[in-house]
Amino acid sequence: MSIRILVADDHTIVLQGLSRFLHEQEDMEVVGQAKAGCEALELARELAPHVVIMDISMPGLNGIEATRQIHSENPGIRIIGLSMHASRRYAREMYKAGARAYLLKDCDFDELIAAIHTVVEGGTHFGARFQDVAVC
Repeated sequence: MSIRILVADDHTIVLQGLSRFLHEQEDMEVVGQAKAGCEALELARELAPHVVIMDISMPGLNGIEATRQIHSENPGIRIIGLSMHASRRYAREMYKAGARAYLLKDCDFDELIAAIHTVVEGGTHFGARFQDVAVC
């Protein structure tokens, strides 16, 4: 069974690049792409992905609030924050909103793949800078 993934990012090159890379993984399928938080929320409702990769800074509904709403409506969807924001505050807010992983956009693809597998299996994955966020 493929891991069904929704990618949400307002930057087209990031959205397309991530989607293309994930599509190349044998056990993953990108089922949708969103360029705004509201669109991510609607697609999560419609497509029921296993994982949402969520940017924080998006127009309209930001990634933290979109995460909160998706998690509230369907806690079985695993959400990974993927952001340029290196602040622990953002990682903590994403965790409180329901994200089970938080990575910076400068991470390598192998770490993202590891995070996807970890959250699907029920774990958490926070980059080295944010390891204790999930215990707050």
